[in-house]
Amino acid sequence: MNVCPRIEVNLSKIRHNTSVLKEVCDKKNIKLAGVTKVFCAIPKIAKAMVDGSIDMLADSRVENLKKLENIKIPKMLLRLPMISQAEDVVKYADMSLNSELQTIESLSKEAIKQSKVHNIVLMVDLGDLREGVWRSDVIHTVKEILKFKGIKLIGMGTNLTCYGGVIPSNENLGLLSELAETIEKEFGITLEIISGGNSSSLYLLEKEEMPKKINHLRLGEAIVLGRETAYGADIKDTYQDAFTFIAEIIELKEKPSVPIGEIGMDAFGNTPTFVDKGIRKRAILAVGRQDVSIDNLIPMDKNMEILGASSDHLIVDVTDAKKDLKVGDEIRFNVEYGALLQLITSEYIHKSIQ
Repeated sequence: MNVCPRIEVNLSKIRHNTSVLKEVCDKKNIKLAGVTKVFCAIPKIAKAMVDGSIDMLADSRVENLKKLENIKIPKMLLRLPMISQAEDVVKYADMSLNSELQTIESLSKEAIKQSKVHNIVLMVDLGDLREGVWRSDVIHTVKEILKFKGIKLIGMGTNLTCYGGVIPSNENLGLLSELAETIEKEFGITLEIISGGNSSSLYLLEKEEMPKKINHLRLGEAIVLGRETAYGADIKDTYQDAFTFIAEIIELKEKPSVPIGEIGMDAFGNTPTFVDKGIRKRAILAVGRQDVSIDNLIPMDKNMEILGASSDHLIVDVTDAKKDLKVGDEIRFNVEYGALLQLITSEYIHKSIQ
């Protein structure tokens, strides 16, 4: 009997999606970093990316990169390093994204200790207002980076859409390209990587608007869910269902659609509102907000509707369900990024990898 709740992972679909995107990027001479953070760098899933010919693996957490130590492929740390983790950053990451000179100095000292050269990609803030030095500070920052021993500046990069929602464009990524060219001329160096962002930058390839200098992308959602993240469109020839969530019905009863009594705050401090649809058949599933973002779950049976959830219970209207359900039955869901991130992270969700 299958264990619930669980997330099912189809490795062949991950491998296929990786291969499709690799082919797209190869045509534009763009190297591909497969981002593993959404599935907590489970090695079997990361290996599917490698089998799909990914150029490198990338994650935001050193703890995840440790899991990938035995996969012999270059690894990139995505989140700016913590000084307190400098030793592990140098040990487990071949390269890291950076914006703080104090941190780079710590990485330099640690690289010397470990008799290594640690590669640096300098992040530039192009307006999304997450990480990165401001464009006016780029030349000064590079000048200081080049003084450090044990450190090699191999590239420049940027991040867009993740915080401010700024859409990648030929204009803002063109500015990154111009800054890279300026640095190369000013300091007489060659930058191996000009990293033009994440899955939100993919649409520029289809529109033939990616600046030629951009030669690297960091893709997570595009691979695991087959979706670009600038406008949320499905990517041609990819699967959107490499991950499926399944939960079990623990109660199935007909009840009013509006609670009886004075309405106060729910378990999360919100005051809920309800639409009176009369008596409805409601299934309670053994999963809750502690495990998943319910707003990012999509019932495969489109006649079902998620009504809400508490910490441990998900309530679904199954009145019009295609199947005659009973207690103990399973309900299957497609997942969006936010749901997948939480489901994989939760220790209460079983992982079925095939």
